[in-house]
Amino acid sequence: MGSFSLLHWIIVLGVVVLLFGAGRLSTVMGDFAKGIKAFKAGLKDEEGTPAPPQVAQAALPNPADHPQGHA
Repeated sequence: MGSFSLLHWIIVLGVVVLLFGAGRLSTVMGDFAKGIKAFKAGLKDEEGTPAPPQVAQAALPNPADHPQGHA
C-alpha cells in the first residue's frame, strides 16, 4: 500500500460528484475560497496593527516598610 495513483483520485472525485452533485460541489468550493480570502485578510490586518501598549502595574506596598505594630 503506497500512495494513491491518478486512477484512484479520479474515482474518488467521481464518487464525490455523485454524492454531492456538481452544483453543490461548486458552492462548497466557493465558500472555501471565501474563507481563505477572509483568513488572508485577517492576517494582513493583524500584521499592520501595532501591539497594544503595556499597562503599568501599581507598585504593591512592601510589608517590611510598614510594621504591623509588633514589638
